[in-house]
Amino acid sequence: MTTHKLFLLPGDGIGPDVMTQVEKIAAWFGEAGLAHFEIEKGLVGGCAFEAHGKAISEGDMRLAQAADAVLLGAVGGARWDGVPYDVRPEAGLLRLRKDMGLFANLRPAICYPALAEASSLKREVVEGLDIMIVRELTGGVYFGEPKQIIDLGNGQKRGIDTQVYDTFEIERIGRVAFDLARKRGGRVTSSEKRNVMKSGVLWHEVMTALHAREFSDLKLDHQLADALGMQLVRWPKQFDVIVTDNLFGDMLSDVASMLTGSLGMLPSASLGEADPVSGQRHALYEPVHGSAPDIAGQGIANPIAMIASFAMALRYSFGMATEADLVERAIASVLQDGLRTADIQGSATTTISTAAMGQAVKEKLTQLAAG
Repeated sequence: MTTHKLFLLPGDGIGPDVMTQVEKIAAWFGEAGLAHFEIEKGLVGGCAFEAHGKAISEGDMRLAQAADAVLLGAVGGARWDGVPYDVRPEAGLLRLRKDMGLFANLRPAICYPALAEASSLKREVVEGLDIMIVRELTGGVYFGEPKQIIDLGNGQKRGIDTQVYDTFEIERIGRVAFDLARKRGGRVTSSEKRNVMKSGVLWHEVMTALHAREFSDLKLDHQLADALGMQLVRWPKQFDVIVTDNLFGDMLSDVASMLTGSLGMLPSASLGEADPVSGQRHALYEPVHGSAPDIAGQGIANPIAMIASFAMALRYSFGMATEADLVERAIASVLQDGLRTADIQGSATTTISTAAMGQAVKEKLTQLAAG
């Protein structure tokens, strides 16, 4: 069996709860003789601050850099609201993204037929939904300088965040989106705010030129980010691949996530540049949901997004597309069987625990693998 190095960062809140279920699925692959996953664990977020005084230690950063893939649960919680800004739990996630060069965030929004009723929108609007949102992750307003609060005197202050993008940053995220579209529906929607932002003007220019130069066989549309938010709610199935910047990608992907019925259902992948020789790349996989500290340790969190994030790791880091399909089919089949955690209960009369959902997916893998 091929051995892959997985570095697990369960994080805070429900992170450890859902990560335990991924360990079950990884173990199943070894039991089935398909692949062996060598697992190491570390700390990130609030738990890392309590242990090391920072959101991620230097040792764990080295382990993350050396791994074939990193899986992260969730970070943050109200108990760390008072810690200094530069060591807040989220700083660990931002450092992972920046130091590992994880510039491309892939967030699929898929509505399983069995969960169409769980969406706040009508069934006909969301059933069969399959969107991929590609978010630029290491540039833009989250990382631009200057970033500061200035005391103006007389009780007045000024907060400054800077939106900055260079041509190469836009081109490389654009290529990721176009490459994905070639394997999907062949349509890309690029989104910015060129009507009020100079960075949006550049984004539009670069995406248009890249399309004409390298991807003219695909369809490219442009939409202002606010209009796109409205269209996601009005008729989301019109979209295939959406590519946008760090700030708008953060917001629009959360809008798209709720179309599917629950934030607990959606995975994500954050990818770096592929090595030109080996093709390998740094990658981090995590559910879109937060740490939900109010339900941590109660065994009621939905582990599907975490398990689906592992499926994305199989696809994008390990070249195991068939096995990724198998995990995704197992998730769909378990939902079709009517099994539900509390967040996706809908009209179901009973719900199952976090552990029971993980076990159900594992058992379904065995059934599907047996044919």
